[in-house]
Amino acid sequence: MSNQKVKGLTVTGLMRQAARYNAKRIAVKHGDRTLTFAEAWDRGTRMANGLLSLGLKPGDRVGVLEDNSIDAQDFFLGTAIAGLVRVPLYARNSIESHEHMLGHTGCRAVVVADKYRSDMDGMTSKLADLEHVVVRDAGYEKWLAAFSADDPMIEIEPDDWYIIRHTGGTTGKPKGVAYSHRSWLAAGRDWFYNFPPMDAGEVCMHVGPISHGSGYLYTPTWLSGGTNLLLDHFDAKETLQLMAGERVSFMFMVPAMLNAVARDPLARELDFSALKVIQIGGAPIADDTALLAREVFGDVLYQGYGQTEALPVCMMGPKEWFSDVPGSNPLRSAGRALPFAYLEIRDPDDCSVSLPLGEEGEIAIRCDGQMLGFWENDAATKERMSGDGFVLTGDIGKLDENGYLYVLDRKDDMIISGGFNIWPAELENAILGHPEVIEVAVFAIPHERWGESPAAMCVTAQGAKVSADEIKELCSRVLGSYKKPAEVFFQTEPLPKSPVGKVQRKVLREPFWAGQERRVAGN
Repeated sequence: MSNQKVKGLTVTGLMRQAARYNAKRIAVKHGDRTLTFAEAWDRGTRMANGLLSLGLKPGDRVGVLEDNSIDAQDFFLGTAIAGLVRVPLYARNSIESHEHMLGHTGCRAVVVADKYRSDMDGMTSKLADLEHVVVRDAGYEKWLAAFSADDPMIEIEPDDWYIIRHTGGTTGKPKGVAYSHRSWLAAGRDWFYNFPPMDAGEVCMHVGPISHGSGYLYTPTWLSGGTNLLLDHFDAKETLQLMAGERVSFMFMVPAMLNAVARDPLARELDFSALKVIQIGGAPIADDTALLAREVFGDVLYQGYGQTEALPVCMMGPKEWFSDVPGSNPLRSAGRALPFAYLEIRDPDDCSVSLPLGEEGEIAIRCDGQMLGFWENDAATKERMSGDGFVLTGDIGKLDENGYLYVLDRKDDMIISGGFNIWPAELENAILGHPEVIEVAVFAIPHERWGESPAAMCVTAQGAKVSADEIKELCSRVLGSYKKPAEVFFQTEPLPKSPVGKVQRKVLREPFWAGQERRVAGN
């Protein structure tokens, strides 16, 4: 490796250093395949040179559609080494979402796993900037091996863009959140701030895709000389067996996953003595799931709060989460602000006004791991950024006298089902494509497995012939199966509306949440 002049901390520079200092340690595992740091870096540099051979330049955006795999590791490293900006697509999204995410970020290339190649059919003719579709088919290993393993040593600055992750929006169109090398490193550092130290060689399991929340643990694990263990699907028993067999120390789970593994009988039979951290995020968690998981796995549960636009801002470990604090209820909270993040409750009608402790308002956060704005979307940026640099989360909450944050509702009616964001407007637009539906409102209802799921109230004419299954199939086809409503209801009277004619989703959802303290839910 060259002694290139170091201009500042970058993901690439630090991963390069870790690869050198941990060359013989195990860097990544998937199935029966294992790579040392040296082997993984070799493949990453070959991927970098392969992408650069396409005529791509540092700063260009490159999309990727894949599951967790050794090949995903190649791309994770390769784009960083080449100075390219990674744009993960989400396998459960619709083709229309892929097109939008590739298009508005100006991706010049996309790398796609063979099983998803049909999702990219005709994409280059639809998008002016997209020049290359690289399919990882049976010839991928030969293609990769053909490129040099010499590090191109691209000069990268800390404020160069590193990745663009996508979130939803009230219009249903995914919005891009760009991280620089500096902000990505800050987010990973703050994730691990309250964790026990990670020792070299310890295993971090990724049950969820590294394109989502679990990806925030990937880089810190690599930099610590740990092993990233990749799973390409979730099955409770398989996950438990690997947790024990691979002596997993760190992992990320959404509440629905934790609920499934904690309730599996196998969980009470295996040895999890290596476990240090199960990081919970992506959705609210139910009290009984947290308490059961603590009983099964011990004091290893950590809960954080943040969002793609800014994270993390809150974190608490098991000692605090399950403690008794006069004037507070930590079990029902999202934790307290990290030492290096600002957390305030703002007036929902005037974001410049910070509210006193105990009052309900919009949660506003500011941290080193936050966005500067949405990619190529000034209007959305203006809506979500306050004049003093805080990110307005859209969540309604309050802070108590001890600084504990309680998330009470969502200002924009977003639904989080099994850790995935579902936007009512996106579903409503799809359902309105059915000729028998006059108007529709989508809202969250409690769900035993997923915490909450979307329900659709459809207004039809008297005698209309349309079934719930038709509506679900329509949504699945247009948006992807995970976004289809769990329940579909029909009525002939108009939907409830405000004086200015806005549909009142809260009026519709309220009966389903009767008797529950919060209007958000988790497993």
